[in-house]
Amino acid sequence: MAWTYMLECGDGSYYVGSTRDLDQRAWEHGIGRGSRYTALRQPVRLVWAQEFDNIGEAWQMERKLSGWGRAKRRALVEGRFDDLPGLSARRRRSTDAG
Repeated sequence: MAWTYMLECGDGSYYVGSTRDLDQRAWEHGIGRGSRYTALRQPVRLVWAQEFDNIGEAWQMERKLSGWGRAKRRALVEGRFDDLPGLSARRRRSTDAG
């Protein structure tokens, strides 16, 4: 099993990652050893996670979420799934142009 996860950092930003051991990885981030990004933005807290069958699938989801903007990530964390399509940057641009 593998996980894609999102942390909210002390500065309000989000960090997205993937791992085979969610508890261990969250702990590492919490003590400042998970990544340079989160180490500089303590404290961090786990706000979202999804389990996958393998690390490849988890990594693909990590890449997808890494391309999302803050508002779309927040909607995911808050469970506002119906809002996700409207928060797409590509969709907003085409709507603004029309």
